[in-house]
Amino acid sequence: MPLPSPTPRRWLLPALLLLGFAPPAAAMPTGPGSFCAEYPTAPACQGTQPACTYCHVAPPQRNGYGAALEPHLAPGKPRPLSDADFAAALPAALRAIATEDTDGDGAPNQFEVEQGSLPGDANSVPPSGICGGGENPQFKVCQYDPRFAYRRMLSDFCGTSPTYAQVVTFLELGSEEKQRAFLDQELDRCLQSDFWRGKHGQLWKVAHPKIRPVGSIKSGEDAGIIPLADYYDDYALFTWSQTDDHDARDVLTASFYVKRSGASPTTYTATNNLSSQFVEASRRAGNMTSAWTLTSFVMFTALPRNAASQMYRAYLGLDIAKQEGLHSVPNEPRDYDAKGVQAPQCAACHATLDPLSYPYRNYNGLGGLPNRYIPNRLELLFPNEAATLKNTPEQGVILGQPVNNLMEWARVAASSDAFAISTVTDYWKLLVGHAPLPEENEEFVRTWQAFRTTHAYRVQKMLHDLIRTEAYGAP
Repeated sequence: MPLPSPTPRRWLLPALLLLGFAPPAAAMPTGPGSFCAEYPTAPACQGTQPACTYCHVAPPQRNGYGAALEPHLAPGKPRPLSDADFAAALPAALRAIATEDTDGDGAPNQFEVEQGSLPGDANSVPPSGICGGGENPQFKVCQYDPRFAYRRMLSDFCGTSPTYAQVVTFLELGSEEKQRAFLDQELDRCLQSDFWRGKHGQLWKVAHPKIRPVGSIKSGEDAGIIPLADYYDDYALFTWSQTDDHDARDVLTASFYVKRSGASPTTYTATNNLSSQFVEASRRAGNMTSAWTLTSFVMFTALPRNAASQMYRAYLGLDIAKQEGLHSVPNEPRDYDAKGVQAPQCAACHATLDPLSYPYRNYNGLGGLPNRYIPNRLELLFPNEAATLKNTPEQGVILGQPVNNLMEWARVAASSDAFAISTVTDYWKLLVGHAPLPEENEEFVRTWQAFRTTHAYRVQKMLHDLIRTEAYGAP
């Protein structure tokens, strides 16, 4: 069965070292743990695990690093290696090529791994430690400059550039400590602006790839020609979760909805009911169960793999179509809907994807009784499908943890490192302009870890940390 189409992304080493080193390519779920046990301080192992691009150009094609590892992986054992043999052989193989320069960029493999660059990509090199910014009489090049951060922050959060008078006033504050305190004050002011939180504002821009709007089938305000569901409800909950002192995890776990009203300022208000939403409170899991999600990702599907994979990709940053975030479940996939997912070329990914999808079993998309939870949905609405379809459980597994239903799925996801990393990455890309670079990894890790712990998943508090990073404030 073909997997859901991937969404274009630019992430810093966010996924898994999953593939074997002999054709045909076989998933190796034990690889990430073995790699990170050998290199526990590597940037790729700080809350994430190495991507398949460590060893592959495009699976099963190996890059230089993967090709160099292969001869050292249990030589003499039959191919493809079992998970156990691969895990046992990988540490020694990594050590065997640690001093080699497999991509020819002048940096030994171990140094690249420890510095956060890719040992199989000549275009990915370790940070040199040398600033290439040159001289600039206006700013402190290659170090944090509060005046630069002030200009940038007003543009990013308020949508305006500072006037000459504002810059003069800022400089007259004198000490950097006072300037940074003023930056915090101005950030809080801008975070209330419609440019940041209003309709089609910056937060809506962050939400686009998660919601994936299609205007032609939108209902409600700005309805399309075939009005099926109102995705403005999804933007409202997302914006609520990212503003003020709200918990960002609400986007996945909320049992309430959010109503948007007004403009300049736009306001968002939690409510128990919306006329455009049909899932009862006891079955809600934030935007995972919105009418738009059920309409556009469940649609007419019996087993909603596309809905599960989109939530996994959108909110955890893990794209199964790219073999990211695979946590194979024993004895899976079961292929309850007879789609052929037990075929060798499919099973490696579906051993993760299908258990992710089971908790969506009773959430209906289009067709009879649309956009709601229907007990025994498969038995009622798909009587002519495969006889085994009715055996599909509602219990599933996410990130290796069993869950009984979609609400538990959401709670496990929202409390994971992957959710914190993905959330901070969204803002890093919006504000810094790219995914974290190797030389920015230390600041990035510190930011997402504080977001999860010190700031208790409050985006507004995390943004105060982000604008203080050199990645953001150094010209």
